[in-house]
Order: sequence, then C-alpha cells, then structure tokens
Amino acid sequence: MSQDLEAIVPGFLANRRRDLATIEACLKQGDLNTIRMLGHRMKGDGGGYGFDQISTIGDRLEQAAIAQDPVSIAAEVAHLTDFLAKVTVIYTP
Repeated sequence: MSQDLEAIVPGFLANRRRDLATIEACLKQGDLNTIRMLGHRMKGDGGGYGFDQISTIGDRLEQAAIAQDPVSIAAEVAHLTDFLAKVTVIYTP
C-alpha cells in the first residue's frame, strides 16, 4: 500500500469496525435498509483503500439485505469480523 494512504487507512478500518457494531444492531432490529446502505458503501470504498475483500463483503451484505436474508448477513458479519481481526497493513515507499 502506498504511503499516501498511510494517514487515512487506520480511520477507514476503524470505521469498518464501527459499521460492524451498527450492522449487528440493525440485524437484531430488522433494519435491513441500513445494512444495505452500509454494504453498498463498503462495496464502493474498499477497493479505493486497497481492500478488495471489504468491497466483496460489502457487495454480499448489500445483496443479502436486498434479499432479506439475515442468515447470509450474519455470515458476512463473521467474514468482516475475521478479516478486520487479521488484516495487516504494509506500506511501501
């Protein structure tokens, strides 16, 4: 990852961690529209920050919310949780 992203990547990842908490709360409340919107945003933003996996998970979250599939949403929450726990950012000059 280029160093020009070095200052903003930690904030991006922190925001995804906050999104996880929001998605989990929305799932319990049945608020699939918010999950759809968050998934859509992740799908669009992930690749720009060098995290294609976040884009993929965001797309699957969006599609699961549209399909009203809470089981798939929960699976994607688990995938995102796992990804964020394991991600290592390496900056290159």
